Amino acid sequence: MLDIKFIRENIQVVKTGLERRNGKFPDLDDLLEQEEERREGLQESEQLKSKKKKLSAEVGKLKQQGQDASKLMDEVKNLNISIKELDEKVEGLETIIHEKLLGIPNLPDENIPDGRDESSNKFIREWGSKPSLSTQPLNHVEIGEKLGLIDLKRAAKISGARFAVYRGAGAALLRALINFMIDVQTQENGYEELYPPFLVNEESLLGTGQLPKFKEDLFAMADDPLYLIPTAEVPVTNFHREEILEEESLPICYTAYTPC
Repeated sequence: MLDIKFIRENIQVVKTGLERRNGKFPDLDDLLEQEEERREGLQESEQLKSKKKKLSAEVGKLKQQGQDASKLMDEVKNLNISIKELDEKVEGLETIIHEKLLGIPNLPDENIPDGRDESSNKFIREWGSKPSLSTQPLNHVEIGEKLGLIDLKRAAKISGARFAVYRGAGAALLRALINFMIDVQTQENGYEELYPPFLVNEESLLGTGQLPKFKEDLFAMADDPLYLIPTAEVPVTNFHREEILEEESLPICYTAYTPC
């Protein structure tokens, strides 16, 4: 999430960056107007609270002296009403501002080429040479079905389209690949393996940007505020959320397998 102070101090930079992303984002001018209104409301509320504190002290003195403090008490009462209204207004603006900030993505790097779609992608390099085949090769699905490694028809019956059941050597190959990749990271590259939960809370998805943008695409529990993770990135990234890490412990490298 971009800091509201950064947006305020670099408004044109942020606008330019969002234009390059070719998306629909909250209006920044409206956002800053609401932020200014929030700051003014907060400042006014603090001033009224300070005035209330002084008047309350005077009420106490008058009562101790046996004098009539009803006029000041009425003023304190009116101040309480004004403070309550201002605090509610500020709280409402904070909620709106927070939701809008969640809808503003990170700014693209200056070196990334602009483009409306993948046709504008810049080709960087290629490695090796493509083989010249006399016949049209089978794709991985055709090979898998031919060898009895994968069953898409029964997977569709069980779950629906775009699912697969791996069978026999196919299932064994899948397990072997998982273990192979985890072992490479842990034994050769020094990563620590995590086996995280596959259900996470809303804060975790907010922390990695899935919420609120992809809320309609996430699978949520009916009776618990939990969501199925879309990748291992979500629980692993949130593993140290709200912690302060010692510089000496960095870098911290984790790897994880999830059935995503």
